[in-house]
Amino acid sequence: MPFELNGKIVEIFDTVQVSDTFRKREFIVEKRESTPGSEFTDYIKFQLTQDRCGLIDNIRLDEEVRISFNIRGNRWEREGKVSYFTNLDVWRIEKLQDEQAVHDPPPPAENDIPPPPEEFDDLPF
Repeated sequence: MPFELNGKIVEIFDTVQVSDTFRKREFIVEKRESTPGSEFTDYIKFQLTQDRCGLIDNIRLDEEVRISFNIRGNRWEREGKVSYFTNLDVWRIEKLQDEQAVHDPPPPAENDIPPPPEEFDDLPF
């Protein structure tokens, strides 16, 4: 199921070649919500993978955007220890000021996404 979120781009990282067949690019969106008497700010990390890494090339810091994404969860095991992690995989970015869409075709089926490579051991667990 696809999700959407509006917010402001506050950081954009370089593309990282994780393995010979997998690359990703991460960025941070600031999301503010107000309730009577309070304001909450979340900083949410999204990722672009493979051919989608360039979707953010024409987006600048502090621009308001609408992010379309899927939530992916993975199980990772190493030396008998099992960990779980979640990724927010972006497949479309729209600038809100001029509604200019930057997008790819709809997201792939779940089994079309390659699993994280076994040799990637830079996980935060």
